[in-house]
Amino acid sequence: MRILAFGGASELATAIVARLADDDAHVVLLGRSDSPHRAEAQMALARCRCVEWVDFDATDTSSHPDLVNCLFRDPVDIAVVAFGILGDRNSWRDHETAMAIANTNFVGAVSVGSLLATHMQQSGGGKIIALSSAAGERVRRTNLLYGATKAGMDGFYTQMGVELEGSGVEVLVVRPGAVRGRMTAGRDVPLSVTPDAVAKAVARALERGDRMVRVPGIFTLIQAINRNLPASWAARLPF
Repeated sequence: MRILAFGGASELATAIVARLADDDAHVVLLGRSDSPHRAEAQMALARCRCVEWVDFDATDTSSHPDLVNCLFRDPVDIAVVAFGILGDRNSWRDHETAMAIANTNFVGAVSVGSLLATHMQQSGGGKIIALSSAAGERVRRTNLLYGATKAGMDGFYTQMGVELEGSGVEVLVVRPGAVRGRMTAGRDVPLSVTPDAVAKAVARALERGDRMVRVPGIFTLIQAINRNLPASWAARLPF
């Protein structure tokens, strides 16, 4: 088994790979060379036969084709796309910050996704796991930039999965709520989940052949209500 993890230093990517990989797996973690969490991620997967780190910058899309070409010199079974920037309520007000978030969360994710799908089709199949967010299902004013970029990313991977049906390439879109970890440190968010809970849900969804999974499952009901709230009501929500 060979697994690629884009955003390989993230707690979510590490938890998902640890859940899916067997002891004989070859894992390639992709992320910034200066990530302070690089060694931690590699240690968490030490039981795997081979764990290597490859430098990757989500915003440097011109480098992505050559990088993915190299990665597919050997067969790839699973690719996890798990990078992103959360930002905050005021991120959209600063142009440099806004573009960094948009170029990472949406442009970078589309770049990687299109390349992965093309190479997997050519090599006979594979699975793509795309980490979206519940925030993308209906964009909230309290973090509108993150929600908007995740909405775009989610739409791309969801419909790419439809386009790839029957090709041997499967796409699973994962929509967690707040995940407890470095990204949400210091924030008390209701219904938050652990990275391991997301990983368990991903494993179950892959076994069932699902195209999308929400974590926790209660978000299926919550989002059904949320999507149908009149805009004037939604605007009054404090979150």
